[in-house]
Amino acid sequence: MGSRFPSHQLSNGLYVSGRPEQPKERLPTMSSTAMPYTGGDIKKSGELGKMFDIPVDGSRSRKSGPINNAPSRTGSFGGAASHSGPIMPNAVNRGASASSAGMTASASVKKSNSGPLNKHGDPIKKSSGPQSGGATSVSRQNSGPLAPVLPATGLITSGPISSGPLNSSGAPRKASGPLDSMGSVKLHSAAIVNNTAVTNLSQEDEYSFHRSFPKCILWSIILLFVMGFIAGGFILGAVHNPILLIVVVVLFGTVAAVFTWNTYWGRRAIIGFIARYPDAELRTAKDGQFVKVSGVVTCGNVPLESSFQKVPRCVYTSTSLYEYRGWDSKAANPTHRRFTWGLRSLERHVVDFYISDFQSGLRALVKTGYGARVTPYVDESVVVDINQSNREMSPEFIRWLGERNLSSDDRVMRLKEGYIKEGSTVSVMGVVQRNDNVLMIVPPPEPFSMGCQWGQCILPASLEGIVLRCEDTSKIDVIPV
Repeated sequence: MGSRFPSHQLSNGLYVSGRPEQPKERLPTMSSTAMPYTGGDIKKSGELGKMFDIPVDGSRSRKSGPINNAPSRTGSFGGAASHSGPIMPNAVNRGASASSAGMTASASVKKSNSGPLNKHGDPIKKSSGPQSGGATSVSRQNSGPLAPVLPATGLITSGPISSGPLNSSGAPRKASGPLDSMGSVKLHSAAIVNNTAVTNLSQEDEYSFHRSFPKCILWSIILLFVMGFIAGGFILGAVHNPILLIVVVVLFGTVAAVFTWNTYWGRRAIIGFIARYPDAELRTAKDGQFVKVSGVVTCGNVPLESSFQKVPRCVYTSTSLYEYRGWDSKAANPTHRRFTWGLRSLERHVVDFYISDFQSGLRALVKTGYGARVTPYVDESVVVDINQSNREMSPEFIRWLGERNLSSDDRVMRLKEGYIKEGSTVSVMGVVQRNDNVLMIVPPPEPFSMGCQWGQCILPASLEGIVLRCEDTSKIDVIPV
C-alpha cells in the first residue's frame, strides 16, 4: 500500500519508517596509552628518571611510553608510522567523521610536537613530509632524528661513539697532538718509577764491606788500637821500651791491610762463593729451604727495557754514569774523591720473573718485584767512554743526558749498562715457597752469611734478600724462549 513516508523492512521481518541506513565502512580499532609531554624534564619521565637515581614527580601516575627503536607497525593507512606524542581519545572516530563530512584532518586531530630539543629545552618543529592515505587516514607526525650532541643529563643517546674523555658539554675532548720524544721518555721513566710491580734499586743495595761488617766489632777494634797506641806510647816514654808500640803498629798494619783487601776484593770473593755454592733441585726442595737455582729466564707480566741501548724484554736493567775527578774537576757526588771515578747517576730496576731449573726442568716464580729486597751481582759493560776529543761523536749519549737534565760540559764520563733479558742464564739464591702448587723463590727473612774464607783472607759477609748473579749478557748468546 502506498504512503507518503518511505519505509523498509528489517532483517527480522519488521517494517519501519524511513530510508534504509547505508552500510558504513568499519575502521580498524586502535588503542594507545596517553603519554604526558615531559618538555625535556627528566624528572617527569617516570621510570627513566628512576634508572639514574633522579627524584621523580609523583603527583600523578604515569606509564612508560613506547620503546625506542622498536619495529614500527604497518596498518591500512598507507605506510608505517610511530606515535611520538599523546594521542587524544576517540581520535580515530573523530577523524572518520571529519573525513566523511569533508573536513580536514588538521581540524579534527590535535598535533603534538616531539623529537630533539633545542638549547633552551623547547621542542624543535619539524615537518615529517607528505602524508599518504585517503579519507580514512589519520594525521600523524614522525619524530625527527636525534641531535648529535645532547645536554649532559646522563642519558644514553644514539650516534657515533667517540673515543677518549669528554668535556663538560659532552663533546669529545681534543688532544693537543703527539708528544715529542723527550716527553714520551720522561713519561716512560715516570711510569717505571711509580709502578708498584717494579723494584727500584739504589747503590746501597750493592755489596759494600763497610756496610756488611758488624759495626760493634769495628768500633771495638778501633778502641783496642787506640788503647794500645796510648799504652805503647806511655811505656816508650817511661821506660824507653818500644816493644809494645811496635807490636801495636804491626797489628794495626795487618788489620788495615785485611780491611783494604776485603774492600777491593770482597765483591769478587762473593761472586766466587756464589759460583761454588751447589745448585739445588727444585723437585726435591722443601718448603722454607735456602737454595741456589740456575736456569733460563722468562719474563713475567711486566717486562723492562734497558735505558740506553733499548734492549727489550728484560727482567733486570742497570745503567750507571761515572765521572772522573781530577785535581780541579767537579765532584760527581758528595763522597767523590780526587783522581777516582765517582757515580753520578744510577737507574736500576728489577721485576718478578720465571726461571726454568736446569736440574729438574721445573719453572719457579722469582719474587723480586713489588719492593722486594734484592742484591744483584750482574756484570756491566762499558757502553760509552766520553772525553774532550770524542764528545761530538755520540749524539745518542748527548740526547740521553738531555732527557735526564744532566750537563755535558768538560767532564770525562763513562756509561755502563747491564741487563738480564729473556733467555739469559742466571743463578738465583733464595728461599723456596710452595703455595697451592705454585713454586716460588722469595727473599729469606734474615741475611745469609757466607762465613770466613781464610784462604783468600776474606772476612764474613752477609747476603740480604734474593741474590741475582748473571755474567755480561752482551758477550753471551741467549737461549731463545
